[in-house]
Amino acid sequence: MSPHAWIFCVLLCVLTCARSKSAYKGPVLSRKQRLVEDATNGAPRKCSYTFLVPEQKITGPICASQGPSLPDKERVTQSDIADVRELLTNKESRNMNSRITQLYMQLLHEIIRKRDNSLELAQLEGRILNSTAEVLRLSTLYRELEVRFSSLAALVNNQSLLIAALEERCLQVYGNHRLESLPLPLVQVVPENIPVYVSPRTAPAPTGGLLDLQHPPQGNVSLEGNEPITHSLLMLTAHQRCAFTHLCVLVSRGPFRDCLQAMQAGHSTRGAYLLKPDGTETPVQAWCEHDVDRGGWTLIQRRKDGSVNFFRNWDSYKKGFGDVDGEHWLGLENIYNLGKQEDYKLLVELEDWMGKKVYAAYSSFHLEPESQSYRLRLGTYQGNAGDSLSSHNGKQFTTLDHDNDAFSGNCAHFHKAGWWYSACGQANLNGVWYSGGVYRSRFQDGVFWADYGGGFYSMKSVRMMIRPID
Repeated sequence: MSPHAWIFCVLLCVLTCARSKSAYKGPVLSRKQRLVEDATNGAPRKCSYTFLVPEQKITGPICASQGPSLPDKERVTQSDIADVRELLTNKESRNMNSRITQLYMQLLHEIIRKRDNSLELAQLEGRILNSTAEVLRLSTLYRELEVRFSSLAALVNNQSLLIAALEERCLQVYGNHRLESLPLPLVQVVPENIPVYVSPRTAPAPTGGLLDLQHPPQGNVSLEGNEPITHSLLMLTAHQRCAFTHLCVLVSRGPFRDCLQAMQAGHSTRGAYLLKPDGTETPVQAWCEHDVDRGGWTLIQRRKDGSVNFFRNWDSYKKGFGDVDGEHWLGLENIYNLGKQEDYKLLVELEDWMGKKVYAAYSSFHLEPESQSYRLRLGTYQGNAGDSLSSHNGKQFTTLDHDNDAFSGNCAHFHKAGWWYSACGQANLNGVWYSGGVYRSRFQDGVFWADYGGGFYSMKSVRMMIRPID
């Protein structure tokens, strides 16, 4: 119903009530007639007012009219009220259905989520069971390894006792040396970062082979690329110092005074060459390295696989031993003869068990003669391996049967090698070759360089080489 109809109804109710309460039942005069009557009666004129009431929304109850009925289209009936109630009921019912549907969907999503959580929980339980089984398996393997380690440790202890007995017997045989009760001074330098062993690598196979002197090859056989054997007599063993002089005469180019002269003569391939230093009569086989720092380097020592025993006497270290294409020591007398030709420099290459290579270079290098026990003379240090050799500068060479160190005992006995020991020293490149880096021993007898890895870290490979100073 429109607002005008509601207002009209209210006014009609008010008029009807007023008429029923009034006692006046005469004719109703119009405004104009009342004005004329008042003028005739001589009454004073009064002002009349007309009020415009603004439209208002009906919020209270509606009075039922006692007067004549309104037209049907403007009348509020019981059916209208019933229709309103039905409309409100339908709206409330729709709202209720919507809310029920929403709750149902939420419940459905919650059920699905709980089912997914149950599946994830079942998968997690399966993984936990698998991990538990794997842990049990690893625990069993660990116990087996512990048993094996215990047996190996017992074996090592037995071997250590045997070695100690043999060492004591060896000292008794030599006679002039007794086993000192004083402890061996340990290396004081312990780097912060010790190289960690990752995995063993197979040492590279040496190039070439050994030359059979009883059945020499026929023709111009090449063992090192395009280098003929008649030019350099490659791959002789180091202890064969060209004893057959008539075979050396067959060399058309050479022998050379050192590896730099061989490279300058056009032999740029790395390998074994025949060298004859100035003032010597017998040539010697040596390995020439031409792939390092412009080439021309003569190797005086190499360690790479532990195939050669370096715990030897004075005579062996003087003459040299090992295979020139593998582990070898060139010989103190040969190193002395090479170094006295002119000014040489020294390069020491070290490789740890992670494959990292470092070096230590010294600006000058030579040895004094045997009368001075091949005393070491070094120049200034340069490199990234740390200076562990300068402390040996000016020291005489020591072996088990020639004790020239400053220690009360024999450093060669404790370090299992021959070296320029002091008391005893920071480097032991002729020591025992231990696989894996960090080793366990009664003494610091590995192939160690104290400023790189410490005294109980054995290097994987070592090369010492000399070259004339430019």
